[in-house]
Amino acid sequence: MKAAHLTGHGGNEVVSVGERPLPQRRSGEALVRLKAATLNRVDLYMRNSGAGISHTLPQTMGVDGAGVIEEVDATETLLRPGQRVVLYPGITCGRCEFCGRGQQVLCSAMRLLGEHRDGTFAEFVAVPAANAFPIPDELDFAEASALGVNHLTAWRMLFTKARLQPWETVLVFGVGGGVSLAALQLAKACGARVFVTSRDEGKLQRAAAMGADATIHSGAEDVAKRVQQLTGGRGVDVVIENIGGTAWSAALKSVVRGGRIVTCGATAGDQPPADLRRVFIRQLQIFGSTLGDPGELRDLLAWCRQGRLRPVIDARYRLDDVHQALTHLESGTQFGKIALDIG
Repeated sequence: MKAAHLTGHGGNEVVSVGERPLPQRRSGEALVRLKAATLNRVDLYMRNSGAGISHTLPQTMGVDGAGVIEEVDATETLLRPGQRVVLYPGITCGRCEFCGRGQQVLCSAMRLLGEHRDGTFAEFVAVPAANAFPIPDELDFAEASALGVNHLTAWRMLFTKARLQPWETVLVFGVGGGVSLAALQLAKACGARVFVTSRDEGKLQRAAAMGADATIHSGAEDVAKRVQQLTGGRGVDVVIENIGGTAWSAALKSVVRGGRIVTCGATAGDQPPADLRRVFIRQLQIFGSTLGDPGELRDLLAWCRQGRLRPVIDARYRLDDVHQALTHLESGTQFGKIALDIG
């Protein structure tokens, strides 16, 4: 089969598109013929170094994907050949204390597609049948594949961790990136008031057109001061943050007393000042979050079936053009997801 795979670490020169062995489906697994995948920042990390992530080269890239069932066990009752499915990207052990209490995302032995094992930038992938979920008719393959990482991450941040309510106000940092844009879409779909930040005026304008209630140019405005102006000095109920660095201080100063901050990344630095006095005096709640559970993906798909959400696809590339797709992602100019059309 054709696949985009890593032959080393560095730049695009270590990403090769060529023949790789067809995955061998085992009992209990589904062989999926992939139709689309979308890119994530971790694809760049795995290309550049993959440091700290156990993996063996050569390795097929790609964390999220969607396609059709090619083959399943004859005894499988929920999936059938030809069925359109989106993949949950974490392969869990099913035996640890976290899996045992239904918190698979905390599995102590989780192995992620495209990180610890071969991924989705390929014509085929084999995964446990429980990792394949039917795609709503309303979505195409690229839109469905976008749900598996970014939208699932945003869902958990907003609804499981922050327990966002429709009457509340949310501040989303760095709109345009996958998780941040998904957070804007989801928060608006549940009825919340949403403020967004970006250093790109064009992205702010697009976010406003999608329903953002206020936009803040983080390169020209003091984010915390602007939030206080917008809320009459109160602050927002929830902050969705994945930047770190100097954005962390702004997040702490933007949230209301007793408010919630949820973080899932640190692209601008992972050692910002903690400002512990503000945390305990104002009784702030800070949550770390990443990905989500299979049950949360099921709930997210139900929203899509109701027409409440459609992921934004910024650009589409062929699998053969994966170098251009990676360069596009690295530029940071995207608004939404960058997709690979595979089949």
